[in-house]
Amino acid sequence: MNTTVSILCDPDLVDNTDFIRGAIISQLHLKDAPSFSHRLIRRSIDARSKIPKFVLDFLVAVDEPLPMNPESWSLIRPDQLAGTVIIVGAGPAGYFAAIRLLENGIKPVVLERGKDVLERRKDIQPLLKRGSIHPDSNYCFGEGGAGAYSDGKLYTRSHKRGDIQQILAILVAHGASPDILIDTHPHIGSNRLPRMVKNMRGTILSHGGEIHFNSKVTDFIIDNQTIAGVTVNDSHTVTGNAVILATGHSARDIYETLAKRQILVEPKPFALGVRVEHPQALIDQIQYHRSPRHSRLPASSYRLATQIEGRGVFSFCMCPGGFIVPASTADGELVLNGMSLSGRNAEYANSGIVVEIRLDDIQKDHRSNPLAIMEFQKSVEQAAFRAGGGLQVAPAQRMTDFVSGKMSPALPPTSYLPGVTSALLDNVLPDMITRRLKAAFQVFGQKMRGYFTEEAKILAVESRTSSPVRIPRDSNTLMHTEIKNLFPCGEGAGYAGGIVSAALDGQHSAGAAGKVVRRPG
Repeated sequence: MNTTVSILCDPDLVDNTDFIRGAIISQLHLKDAPSFSHRLIRRSIDARSKIPKFVLDFLVAVDEPLPMNPESWSLIRPDQLAGTVIIVGAGPAGYFAAIRLLENGIKPVVLERGKDVLERRKDIQPLLKRGSIHPDSNYCFGEGGAGAYSDGKLYTRSHKRGDIQQILAILVAHGASPDILIDTHPHIGSNRLPRMVKNMRGTILSHGGEIHFNSKVTDFIIDNQTIAGVTVNDSHTVTGNAVILATGHSARDIYETLAKRQILVEPKPFALGVRVEHPQALIDQIQYHRSPRHSRLPASSYRLATQIEGRGVFSFCMCPGGFIVPASTADGELVLNGMSLSGRNAEYANSGIVVEIRLDDIQKDHRSNPLAIMEFQKSVEQAAFRAGGGLQVAPAQRMTDFVSGKMSPALPPTSYLPGVTSALLDNVLPDMITRRLKAAFQVFGQKMRGYFTEEAKILAVESRTSSPVRIPRDSNTLMHTEIKNLFPCGEGAGYAGGIVSAALDGQHSAGAAGKVVRRPG
């Protein structure tokens, strides 16, 4: 007999094998203690009571062996590779697309504008210390994409898009902790992601793929409404049977090139706001009803949402025990993001709190300028840069002062290394954003008693929540609606919102691109 059992246990007992076996025996009424085996398949936390509990789900086999764990992966490809698909971008969409192509016997050629994931780290340090931005190697650009140095959260609601467990299994095969297969909100950590990304690169190269760094796509080779390749660094061309465009949500030059070439792109709704930082001990107290938290409990997180004046206001990319980092990609702009290391043991918790922006909030005739939402996004980032005074210093206020419309005479300490300066964020953010944020913070303070506090500070601006542009594609072929053999993919094309959903979309796009590759026989 195979069945599942759910056990509620105190943190002290989460690894106690005697307790777990006893609980399984009790639930299944196995009084005669027959032979049984069990495997943990899901782990979560129930913090609704004053004493938080772990919820452990086990697969149990009685008087028979446990079924084999299907959640393992290795790349098996045909002996010969036929055809070539160019992949623009080495983020999760690009690398998972490359792996799927190899599984299908097709050669991927990955072109990445930035550096490899370890060299990329060297360009992030000047950004943190001196506000010096490398335009192609930063928190957004380079091998691994925007997620490589921003936390590695793997939670997604995209369960209808594909096999999420296979995505997680591929990550485990490349160095992620097996815990991601069982945790309700799996997380890798920015300290572990670079090694995994490097291992994925090794898999792609060792099985016949190509990866080229410092290779910025600057134009598209199009003949008779069919893409034949790309121009790289304005100097040479790379040709292939199809092109998967997996550039990430910050590749504005790609959107501009497409629009200039009169290749259809469309404005897309997105969300914009601020990054909020609290002491992690305060969030633990609110969520776990005690501080310090139990040593077995992870740093607590939260998810908040409300409707203000007909627009959603919600938390985004919440990073418990983490840091705020500069995610700017060009001089003269200021963009914030959050990250956590695998232990999530830093002093502060941070989260984006953002407001939904619809197309008609910015322009009435969407066809007149398909990049209007992107230009609005850029204008707010430039305003934040000016308010901070340069060098990636962030304008900031205490949360209570922001709601009251008062300058903060002093700011609490922050994890944001470039530093903060006191500013009236009403002068940085559009009124439609500040009005809704002020109302939402008070609502959130009612949902989480203690959240609305002068200990919390808000920094501007959180603006790269998703792409402000969509590159349209046919829902069946996944091909661009006007350009044959061009496959817009992932966050940059407007079809994903995180590591897992981008990876899934990369797999789907690779499957679709494979259909246009001419195979022998």
